[in-house]
Amino acid sequence: MARVETTANRPYHLVIFGASGFTGQFVVEEVARTAAEGPKGTLKWAVAGRSKQKLEKVLEQAAGFLSKPELRTEVDIIVADVEEPDTLASMCKQAVIVLNCVGPYRFFGESVVKACVENGAHHIDISGEPQFLEGMQLNYNSQAADKGVYIVGSCGFDSIPADMGILYTRDQFKGTLTAVESFLTVKTGPDGGSIHDGTWHSAIYGLADRPKLRSLRSKFNHKPLPTVGSKLKRRGVLFYSNEIQQYTVPFIGSDPAVVKRSQRYLAEEHQETPVQYGAYAGIGGIGNVVKMIFAGMMFFLLVKFSCGRSLLLKYSEFFSFGAFTKTGPTRKQMADTSFQIAFYGEGYKEGDDPSQGKPNSKIQTLVKGPECGYVTTPIAMVQAALTILNEPAALPKKGGVYTPGGAFAKTTLISRLHKHGIQFSVV
Repeated sequence: MARVETTANRPYHLVIFGASGFTGQFVVEEVARTAAEGPKGTLKWAVAGRSKQKLEKVLEQAAGFLSKPELRTEVDIIVADVEEPDTLASMCKQAVIVLNCVGPYRFFGESVVKACVENGAHHIDISGEPQFLEGMQLNYNSQAADKGVYIVGSCGFDSIPADMGILYTRDQFKGTLTAVESFLTVKTGPDGGSIHDGTWHSAIYGLADRPKLRSLRSKFNHKPLPTVGSKLKRRGVLFYSNEIQQYTVPFIGSDPAVVKRSQRYLAEEHQETPVQYGAYAGIGGIGNVVKMIFAGMMFFLLVKFSCGRSLLLKYSEFFSFGAFTKTGPTRKQMADTSFQIAFYGEGYKEGDDPSQGKPNSKIQTLVKGPECGYVTTPIAMVQAALTILNEPAALPKKGGVYTPGGAFAKTTLISRLHKHGIQFSVV
């Protein structure tokens, strides 16, 4: 069972590392909102980062926004820097769980994972970078298991709605679920929406390093997952989806890779039927298609060269048609934005043999929630942490590096998310 109690030497249930970053500030607010959900109704927590002054400012802002003046004096501050291993070690020794908000993770993530494993702290991140996520599994899974430490990646919008959405769909299906396609749509208000360009930076480095990801995956020596039922056909690069009534492209985030890792774990460790998965995202009408084609061509051309990457990094707003900005969305934009993922599953009715004939039953489920990056992501991250703290007996029997689906399949995480505005339902 996971170690989740605080002690005199390990006084904090949660330490938010990178609390003064763009996403970190919203994680601070979410932890403050949900402190009463901690063990025995109390959550002991602290913030951490390089600058004490910036951390004080974040707590000041959260105190004003949430009308919680006690945040100014009751939340402790830890100074820690990824470039100074001793400070990371000190931070991890004080935490039951480190919520790591410092990205891009390919540059700054491993030192935090290493410090957590060596010093007995669980680690949760919100990475959407498959190379980092799978690299941590390759390099630290055995050590984490030996230490009884849980390293759970991609606990933000990438990829809790998709990963837990697949498990929800499977659990609601009466029979054997064999394949699912998901379709993401995002609605914005009159002011539109945007994403902080830290995510843009991660995408640039991720695409530039794709050959390294293929090399990394070869080191696992995984056997192919068995295909049960009809093989799921891949859709085109751009197509009109009758399911969501708009033009659609393959989802370029980490969801498919994370879901596949979860399905492999559940098949190998729990002998569950692996679910094939295809993920897509709606982009709207023909005007958006033209913008996306132009932006995509420029992106894929420039990302191949160091000078091109420099241009993409410097002029994110120009090359993304305003989708990514250095300031991120306003609170008004965030309040007016929401997402929906529709899951279309197929499989075999209860009692039917999945090895015989074509799938003969279907299901549609939905996951809905508020703005993806800075409302849903903090909710998902914090609820993942609270699940570890409150339900250690429902976690995998041994520590290790896990996906959300692998770590939380037997927990009540979906119910916790539902109570906080990320809703799962059957259509």
